[in-house]
Amino acid sequence: MANQRIDILEEEILKLAPNVLERLLWDHSRPKFYDENGKEHHHHIYWATDMYESRGEGFGFFDEIQIASITGKNKKLVRPRAVKSKEEQEKRTREKAEVFTPSWVCNAQNNLIDEAWFGRKDVFNHENEDHTWTPIREKITFPEGKTWQDYVWDKRLEIACGEAPYLVSRYDTTTGEPIDDLYMRVGLLDRKLRIVNENVANKQEWLFWAECALKSIYGYEWQGDNLLLAREAVFYTFIDFYEDFFTNVLKKPIPKLTKTYPSIAYLISWNLWQMDGMNKTLPLSGELEKQTTEQSLFPEMGVRVREVKSPIQGQKIYAKIAEWQKKGMLNKKEHKFIEIK
Repeated sequence: MANQRIDILEEEILKLAPNVLERLLWDHSRPKFYDENGKEHHHHIYWATDMYESRGEGFGFFDEIQIASITGKNKKLVRPRAVKSKEEQEKRTREKAEVFTPSWVCNAQNNLIDEAWFGRKDVFNHENEDHTWTPIREKITFPEGKTWQDYVWDKRLEIACGEAPYLVSRYDTTTGEPIDDLYMRVGLLDRKLRIVNENVANKQEWLFWAECALKSIYGYEWQGDNLLLAREAVFYTFIDFYEDFFTNVLKKPIPKLTKTYPSIAYLISWNLWQMDGMNKTLPLSGELEKQTTEQSLFPEMGVRVREVKSPIQGQKIYAKIAEWQKKGMLNKKEHKFIEIK
């Protein structure tokens, strides 16, 4: 059975710092709106699945995920695939084509990326025949003409990212066990943050280059619950490496980052976004019929037909991403937002 420690509880995020969970739910593809008092609000990502609609109002396909929907009595509603029951896993595979990628596969493919970039094998770890890997614990060296800063800033994208196992590996997707040893982590962001930890000397440098690392990784996902899990995993990976830098590199007490966390959550909400990868739009936005027919991956399961009541029906809303610059702590003058078409 999967270790329950891998499930990040949204109520713990609420306690961590104000506005962090709110920002992890933001959807930037739709314009901000104002309430009757003139207060500005962001749309949230929406469920984009009918897996929760039996819970009633607020849990339909197009309902935005609200904080109240995932905390309090709903605090364990959104959970990583590894801690879901086998029945839940199989249902989502049948109806949503949701599958998990074993961590060893993510590692093998990420290793190929690094082999091409570095011009050599076994940069971060050595793959074993039994699908395990042995980490390289010595400080990473760089080929002539390339620097560690180049590596941190080099762009990476995980398509249809689900819980983002190619970007971060806080736990083994096969066994469900946490990966506490940061040298054993295999995600693309894990590797970048390891490089940061090995090459900076103080908190200011760490925050700058960790921000660059976050700006350089991207991922998009259809289902809102998976996207939230991915965003949370990236956020806590940032914390894991920050704490490791002070504990194991500087060997100093860990300074609090309460004021910085909302900015990090904001960045993550841009770089992991909700999108139908085939159409570059929000899921099922645009040309919709009154009914949607869903063909199961398994013919014997039949065809399901349901009513679609969409607040964005008829609007083709293209997803937006941020084009970041290196300098500054999320200075809005130093990046621009792009509509994907």
